[in-house]
Amino acid sequence: MVPIENLLAFALAALVLIVIPGPSVLFTIGRALALGRIGGLLSVLGNALGLLPVIVAVALGIGGIVASSIVLFTVVKIAGALYLVYLGVQAIRHRNRRAEAAVNGTLPRSAWRQLGEGFIVGITNPKTIAFFVAVLPQFVDLDAGMVPLQMIELGLVFFVIALMSDAVWALIAAGARDWFGRSPRRIARLTATGGGLMIGLGGILLLPAPHS
Repeated sequence: MVPIENLLAFALAALVLIVIPGPSVLFTIGRALALGRIGGLLSVLGNALGLLPVIVAVALGIGGIVASSIVLFTVVKIAGALYLVYLGVQAIRHRNRRAEAAVNGTLPRSAWRQLGEGFIVGITNPKTIAFFVAVLPQFVDLDAGMVPLQMIELGLVFFVIALMSDAVWALIAAGARDWFGRSPRRIARLTATGGGLMIGLGGILLLPAPHS
């Protein structure tokens, strides 16, 4: 197991990183505005579940291969960004149908689909892979042994914090959506705004990382 002091230090570092609005927060807000409270929370859960395979892959050394390979890293990055753009376009295209569904109190699509879409976004986020590869080893105690299990333990701490933080953002965004009333036209505009956020996020992720 990870020594308690290492665990607490990592939890603090993860909390600072997670609470600062970034791609995950923008995705969460965009989905909550586009789909409402349930859709936003399902997207948050799916996004968080997408972290689990990444955590295991990094712990087993696969993540390091992806992070160190320019080709693989770029492929994952482009795939994730384009999928975000696709989700944003779909939100804008179907904004009126989703607005009617919100007014009638029905989900615009199946819960499993919303969960799956969040999962794909989570598992294709290359910045998460790079973060875990760079940071997790810093908090591992080599003398304690079982390094892969220690990295998985640290990753699960990150998973829990990210899930709770993003859920709060989703509830805030969904509350703002509800505050605008039950007018289909206003909800359609908010849905389109959420779609625009996802398209913008996809575009940002496609940009090359700045060089130091």
